[in-house]
Amino acid sequence: QVQLVESGGGLVQAGGSLRLSCTASGGTFSRYTMGWFRQAPGKEREFVAGSGWSRSNYADSVKGRFTISRDNAKKTVYLQMNSLKPEDTAKYYCAADKLWRAYGLRDSVLYDYWGQGTQVTVSS
Repeated sequence: QVQLVESGGGLVQAGGSLRLSCTASGGTFSRYTMGWFRQAPGKEREFVAGSGWSRSNYADSVKGRFTISRDNAKKTVYLQMNSLKPEDTAKYYCAADKLWRAYGLRDSVLYDYWGQGTQVTVSS
C-alpha cells in the first residue's frame, strides 16, 4: 500500500511563502502521478497542481505562484507556494496514483491514495 504524509503547512501573512512536502512510502514513487488538492470549509475539494508523465498542470488560480516538484530519491513531492493570498487558505491534500499518466491530472477520482492533509492559513 502507498502511504502519504504531508507537512509544511502553517500560518503565513498574505504575500508570504510556504513549501508543502508529501513523502510517500511503498511502491515506486518515480512512476506515480502526484497531485495536490485543497479544500476550504464549506467548499468542494479542488485541484491545485499535478505532476504526471512528462508534464505538470496547475489550477488557474495558482499559476505563476505555485510550483510542484518532486525528488524521486527522497520519494517526496513538494508544493512551493509564493505570493500567498487569503483565498489560498485551505487544508491541502497530497494524492497519488500508481498509473503514470499525462492526462486527468485535475481529476480527483483518478487518484487512489491520499494523505491526511495539512492546514494552510493565510492572514490578510
